[in-house]
Amino acid sequence: MASNIRPACHHPLDVIGNTPLLRLGKVVPQDSCADIYIKLEYMNPTASYKDRLARALVEQAEQDGRLTPGMKIVEATGGSTGSSLAYVCALKGYPFRAVCSPVFAPEKLRTMAALGAELDLVESPTGKITPDFFRSLVDRASETADREGWLLANQFRNKDALVGYRALGEELVAQLPQGIDAFCAAVGGAGMAMGVAAVLKEKKKDTKVVVLEPASSPLLTEGRTGAHSVDGVGPGFIPPLLDDTLYDEARAVEEEEGRRMCRRLAAEEGVFAGVSTGLNVVAAIQLAKELGPGKVVVTVACDSGFKYLHGPLFA
Repeated sequence: MASNIRPACHHPLDVIGNTPLLRLGKVVPQDSCADIYIKLEYMNPTASYKDRLARALVEQAEQDGRLTPGMKIVEATGGSTGSSLAYVCALKGYPFRAVCSPVFAPEKLRTMAALGAELDLVESPTGKITPDFFRSLVDRASETADREGWLLANQFRNKDALVGYRALGEELVAQLPQGIDAFCAAVGGAGMAMGVAAVLKEKKKDTKVVVLEPASSPLLTEGRTGAHSVDGVGPGFIPPLLDDTLYDEARAVEEEEGRRMCRRLAAEEGVFAGVSTGLNVVAAIQLAKELGPGKVVVTVACDSGFKYLHGPLFA
């Protein structure tokens, strides 16, 4: 038991990563399915896998000289990336502005502010996350960076994101030495899915990688966009980091299915997570049924359900 205890960390950033991997039981049909494992990324400091992204974006910019002491960072965000960037920037002494909106979970906005971020709040005309609205946030952040001479974190185009997420893939390989047959993940910027996929396919070329999106905005699966209510995924454009050589299939998952699964995960598995995690597990069960017993399917619990207590998800 003692050998599994994580040693003390000497810097808050070293707490990021090395998250637990849990085999799901009660939500998975037991007689006809592959095993499903879920990586509990809400165990990161800001309760999100985006902590890996934020650290990589900031530290890679430091290393190549794009980010210098005292320089300000700006990013368009639905809240999880913003919270992670606020955390990393606070620890490293960089001012941070988040271009965001009240359409996203208020818990995320408050977390960013608590961690020292300056919030540039923009109202959504429809009260929902639409492709045009999210693009307007991205454009606003880019224009601010150009005008003020700040660093744009640029999570959707910055390949440094892949550096942070490769570590997640390497952890999965170490945690499941018997091999991984399939991996699925909902995509926003697609950095996590692609960073993990690269590692898994290097280890086992025939690992099936499936990227996911909300069925209400099926750009990857049907070529059209729409409004949806799932924070952090389905941005309404093809993510530049999405590499079609690293995934085998795209699937759309109904939002309400994802919400129902979130509630089941909390009540039956003790996994308290947001809607994107629900989408992930719905798709993981589909894959597990297709692959059958003796195979291994992996997905990710992206962030904590505590970020969504204000809304209807757990009401």
